[in-house]
Amino acid sequence: MSHAPQLGNAHRLGIGIGWRPEIAEAVEALPGIDWVEAVAENVCPDHLPDSLVRLRARGVTVVPHGVSLGLGGAGRPDTKRLTDLAERAEALCSPLVTEHIAFVRAGGPLTASPALEAGHLLPVPRTKDALRVLCENVRIAQDCLPVPLAVENIAALINWPDEEMTEGQFLAELVERTGVRLLIDVANLHTNHVNRGEDPATALDQLPVEAIAYVHVAGGIERDGVWHDTHAHPVSEPVLAVLAELRSRVSPPGVLLERDDNFPPPAELSAELTAIRETLRTPGPKPVRGTSTAPESGPSRQDGPAALTTTTDPARQRLALAQASLLSALVAGTPAPEGFDSRRLGVQSRALGAKRAEVVAKVAPELPRILGGGYRAAFLAYAKSRPMRGGYRRDALDFAEHLLIGDLPEDPAARRELTQWWRDRAGARPPSRAVRIARVARAVLVGR
Repeated sequence: MSHAPQLGNAHRLGIGIGWRPEIAEAVEALPGIDWVEAVAENVCPDHLPDSLVRLRARGVTVVPHGVSLGLGGAGRPDTKRLTDLAERAEALCSPLVTEHIAFVRAGGPLTASPALEAGHLLPVPRTKDALRVLCENVRIAQDCLPVPLAVENIAALINWPDEEMTEGQFLAELVERTGVRLLIDVANLHTNHVNRGEDPATALDQLPVEAIAYVHVAGGIERDGVWHDTHAHPVSEPVLAVLAELRSRVSPPGVLLERDDNFPPPAELSAELTAIRETLRTPGPKPVRGTSTAPESGPSRQDGPAALTTTTDPARQRLALAQASLLSALVAGTPAPEGFDSRRLGVQSRALGAKRAEVVAKVAPELPRILGGGYRAAFLAYAKSRPMRGGYRRDALDFAEHLLIGDLPEDPAARRELTQWWRDRAGARPPSRAVRIARVARAVLVGR
């Protein structure tokens, strides 16, 4: 029997769209929008965007969606990040908050190695160790948040070796042990079907669908046999087919269209929302098969965090080492851990580098302007073996420092402009080459 809290009719969300500053005006004008989702880290509780304020005044529900908590990581959730997420939920009067079943950083004290940032959501191994850690992290978050938490399944390019559960089984046990709600992304189920050979229908059969808080629908593109969950392309028919599969099992409390880049005209957004509405009109739901696969011996919600804490430290240690090894291979150029597909790791590594380049260009648009057409190649060369160490703004400064120490760009005027940009944000002058070499040497010694 599942302990998942239910969403009553009073909390049914309806049809929504991801609110982004670039399409704020279009979102406000779209007909039939019941609610929106905003990236939590992009919202300041003390200065809410005017668009969100207007939507709230109209009675449109706003849900904060976190991307940086890293509940699937080996470390316990950061108190400051949890406090920030709670403040956003309260400022927006939200009925719930959401995050991802993913890890976003690794290394640090648990592994006595340099801390690494992925800048992206990476998959958690579906193992007993990872489940124990995730359950405790979810419980910590639940205790700190003023509203219910829902967690999202993610898309993945890579498989962990020696996994012990399917995705459906893993999510079912998570719900059984913690009572957490689920945010099911049907585009991610399709992505994992193409990239990992996992059948969406089987995953849906194993899910506790009564725990679903809402559903994500998004677009992507297939290149060289790999599906990229871009959120920058139209929603495809296969993704709508997965949504129909889910609808045949349950009537979801809410469904939301995500779009994060390459924003189309409002008419195209409206057409995608219409396609989603039409898909949801399919007959259903049918009887649900296998809503929970949690073993009778597994810890239940009644056990509480204290009961689990005594058994999770060794699990955290093992998970920490595994995640640090994988992330180091992806962002620092170290060898692939045993059991991983090196080709797929290469695809994921290049995707991480490309995302870093794109986000740095957004947070520091002066850099691609100064460097011109050479920006992307220069950044990817820099990122190949230099992990993020403090978010994208720090990454932009580190990239500029790296170029200047190497007497780049070659054009003197561009180099002067880049130097001034760096000084305005980081200090009086870039460190000398000798200082840089000393920093690298210290980092190598610490990492041993």
